[in-house]
Amino acid sequence: MLTNASATEANLPNPAWVILDTQDQWQAFSQPVGNDPALPLVQSSLLLDGLRCAACSGIVERGLSSLPGIISARVSMSKKRAVVVWSPALTRPSAILGAIQALGYSANPASHNENQLNSTSKNRKAFWRWLVAGFCMMQVMMYASPSYFTKPGDITDDISLLLNWASWLLSLPVLIFSSSTFFSNAFRDLKLRQISMDLPVSLGIIITFIVSSAATFDPSGWWGNVVYFDSLTMFVFFLLSARLVEVKLHSRTLGSMEALVSRIPENIERQNLDGSFSRVLNSNLKIGDIARVHIGEAFPADGKLVLGSTRVDESLLTGESTPIQKNLHDNVVAGSYNLGQTVNIVLETIGESTQYGQIVNLINEAAIEKPRLAQLADRVARPFLLFVLLSAALAAALLWDVDRGRALMTAAAVLIVTCPCALALATPAAMLSSASAFVKRGILIRRLQAIESIANIDTVIFDKTGTLTEDYIEIKSITHKDGFSEKDALALAAAIAQHSMHPVSRALVSANAPNAAQSSPVELIDIQEVVGSGVSAMLKNSTDSNQVYGQLKLGSAKFCGINETSQFSQQVFLADENGWLATFGLQEAIKHNAALAVQQLKEANLNVELLSGDQAHTVVNTANDIGIMQFQAACSPHDKLMRLHTLKQQGKKVLMVGDGLNDGPILASAHVSIAMGKGVPLTLAHADYVLLNGDISQIPPLIRHAKKTMHIIKQNITWAIVYNAVCVPLAFFGVLSAWLAGLGMAVSSLIVVANALRLTNFSVPTATSPLAPPLVFNPAEVQ
Repeated sequence: MLTNASATEANLPNPAWVILDTQDQWQAFSQPVGNDPALPLVQSSLLLDGLRCAACSGIVERGLSSLPGIISARVSMSKKRAVVVWSPALTRPSAILGAIQALGYSANPASHNENQLNSTSKNRKAFWRWLVAGFCMMQVMMYASPSYFTKPGDITDDISLLLNWASWLLSLPVLIFSSSTFFSNAFRDLKLRQISMDLPVSLGIIITFIVSSAATFDPSGWWGNVVYFDSLTMFVFFLLSARLVEVKLHSRTLGSMEALVSRIPENIERQNLDGSFSRVLNSNLKIGDIARVHIGEAFPADGKLVLGSTRVDESLLTGESTPIQKNLHDNVVAGSYNLGQTVNIVLETIGESTQYGQIVNLINEAAIEKPRLAQLADRVARPFLLFVLLSAALAAALLWDVDRGRALMTAAAVLIVTCPCALALATPAAMLSSASAFVKRGILIRRLQAIESIANIDTVIFDKTGTLTEDYIEIKSITHKDGFSEKDALALAAAIAQHSMHPVSRALVSANAPNAAQSSPVELIDIQEVVGSGVSAMLKNSTDSNQVYGQLKLGSAKFCGINETSQFSQQVFLADENGWLATFGLQEAIKHNAALAVQQLKEANLNVELLSGDQAHTVVNTANDIGIMQFQAACSPHDKLMRLHTLKQQGKKVLMVGDGLNDGPILASAHVSIAMGKGVPLTLAHADYVLLNGDISQIPPLIRHAKKTMHIIKQNITWAIVYNAVCVPLAFFGVLSAWLAGLGMAVSSLIVVANALRLTNFSVPTATSPLAPPLVFNPAEVQ
């Protein structure tokens, strides 16, 4: 909670921040949210500095939430980022930044380049603090070594005192310079009547230095004559070492995510009115501008190639790093890399409206969201730190009458060893590592809590159209009359179909394409198409003079004059003047690896169901082809919801997989859901996960990786609890010295982060589907 003084300070914004109060400035790091025109709201992303533990994030959240105009504030300690929802009518960005500064932290608008510069500067300062602590520690250890390896009386009192004074002088840089961040953060907490891990650390350092200094200044005093400068310098060095390594490990776990969401260059070459090019900031680009993109640069917006052809890397959108060829007039997407040659594009969509912009927003939203276990750690952090302070005070009180110096050093060890760094990092480090792995495979996660949810599922429900099937038709089977080959039937039907743009006609043309070069030419005249029925034509010539077909028809049974009694309506017929020639069975093309994905889900002991709004015969064919035994056809959205509710009442944990267009209600109601990202506006997908390339073969490894994530989180939490359960009693009874306490705390945090590092990658099976290669119609193959 802000004090009166800090609230006053928050109302006096830094002059450097006032420029951010104009709408065109805060729009660069903000976006509108909500649908209430009477109260427009804005969501801003801020980078924070000074966060050390879960308690720090709670301080910022509570402080911001108490300000007028702030609707909500969420802080991610792992990502050092805050997402603030505020009302432009009631507050301004400068006031928000001022409030964070008044709380003792610093904040800046989330800009990747600024973040890199700030991180570089902070890392350089942290390295110098670590270097000074390490140098002084080695010198202090050299002066302290005689006390470890000599017997009493081997060193005279004056030499011993001289060594203590030398250690005292060498401890001053460690105290004043290397430990400065601990003290400044602890002082900030005291001013705000808050508590974070830097407070017990600072108390431990100060107590150790005071006890050792007293023994140096007055060896015969009641403090005793034992100095602990070696423990002091070693503790600070170990803690700073852990933080440096932790930053490195975090950059590995989260670096891939940051790189993916920071592809857009800060500036690009734009064509001027006279035809020349000059570099401008991306914020100055407009729809219709022509930009020149060089090799290695990312496309700044969605657009179309107007000069040149190239290969592009669209791994952010597809999860596949294989370059894609782009020719003149082809579309390119923002965030993809130009790998071929310099090209010019005309900009069609810019900023947040691009698919890249939507992806970045989803990634940042997921990273800031706190899972259930992380929220629990936040709630535990403050009471646990209070317990630490009380335990240290009790340990000192119990030993005070026995040995005051030992009493204070025992209190220092308790303060140092119990800092809850590992507990605070246990959940977010693992989940953000997994989120990073998902992004690299083209999987967006909208809620980190969905990792825990999908790890616990026992039932998977698939929609059919757009989920298990593609958006084009394939020729499933061909039957023909005696004396007429399958190859000839397909060639003749394709010759007629090439004069129509109907999807079935395009499927026939595409299916015949591999054999078109070997087929005899067919010439047709008097071609006529009856919309919704079929195409008729007259055969002009035939290479086989013994076969004269006359009039040919391709279309429905009624159009071709055939009495068809089959229950399957997905058929097209070929006939001549004498009657039936061939029948072509049709179906929606089943997605590659769909059968393999279903098989792997079954092998994982998951129940798989298919719910579709299509007719029974199409659902039966699809279910049989991919191996789903439980299915239901002609389902309305209400029917799907009823089936979901039935499964929930049976205690099932359900994963719903749909295309995100008409499956919104059931996607939102399921325990966890996955939407296909192809062609679906990401902002409208009511799903926890979005498969950007629509590849359902990634679902089984996604579930396995989520289970592995939860296993590692449990390992991390168990380690943090066991570490404290073992080390707190040891420190309390004086068995664990201050420097060992510092080493234990540092190693504990590193173990948690290093364990989470195992989650940064997961594999996707490369095996092909057991389905035979179908005869397919793909619109991309037809000019």
